[in-house]
Amino acid sequence: MFDGPSRGTILFVHGSSMASQPTFDLQVESKPYASVMNWFASRGFDTWCFDCRGYGRSYKGDDVLATISDGADDALAAAEYIADQGVEGPLLVYGISSGALRAALFSQRNPDRVARVALDAMVWTGKGSPTLEQRRTKLDQWRGTTRRPQNAEFMWSIFNRDHPGTVHDDFAQPFIDQVLELDDSMPNGTYIDMCANLPLVDPAKLAMPVAIMRGEYDGIASMEDLLDFFALLPNADKEFAVMPGISHASFAQKNFMIAYQILHAFYTRPKQLYRVGDH
Repeated sequence: MFDGPSRGTILFVHGSSMASQPTFDLQVESKPYASVMNWFASRGFDTWCFDCRGYGRSYKGDDVLATISDGADDALAAAEYIADQGVEGPLLVYGISSGALRAALFSQRNPDRVARVALDAMVWTGKGSPTLEQRRTKLDQWRGTTRRPQNAEFMWSIFNRDHPGTVHDDFAQPFIDQVLELDDSMPNGTYIDMCANLPLVDPAKLAMPVAIMRGEYDGIASMEDLLDFFALLPNADKEFAVMPGISHASFAQKNFMIAYQILHAFYTRPKQLYRVGDH
């Protein structure tokens, strides 16, 4: 374990089809770094995750649609709780898929609470996204109810729809088992938002450093859509990282260490010493 002062506090924000613990604190026998939270904790970071409303150990009533905006509010509640525990300073934030939209909207609304934000597998306008194109065929069905069933077959489809073979053989089944231990259905709000209500985030309003992370084979986030988003980010401290051999679920992939390294480098970037106007 790390022996020294904290290097920062990370808040992880989960996506549409699984709660936070399997995504960020996956438990695999003899593989402690299947948990990205463990990996970062061993390097001196304080790590936090939370379940958005409608997921996992959070409230899951039939009245909960769990939209992207709701998720941004939930992230704020988590940030306020972390601050109440005596944690000082703005957070390092990471979100994946619809969690990236939640994290981005939270950051847009609360810039004083965010030091850096990393957005993985995010979609901005939906342009060029084959996965969203397929999902839109079921939009009326999702609008008719607040939740959709969740099962192992669907979970396997997340790993196989973009590029079969990229998922880590030792991570896939434990991930699926741990997701289904917490949920047998998921709220429809993020699916509806991503199919019908994009864009939800204004890149020009993200003043903090931003990292865009995209798996080589990701079927959600098209390269063109994300590059357009990236170009409008106002802070020069930004990066666009393509992760080779990775599809949608970055931390469950054979190349998961590439995602870890990109995130670690972004969170430990040296402080900027020169700014325009300095003499």
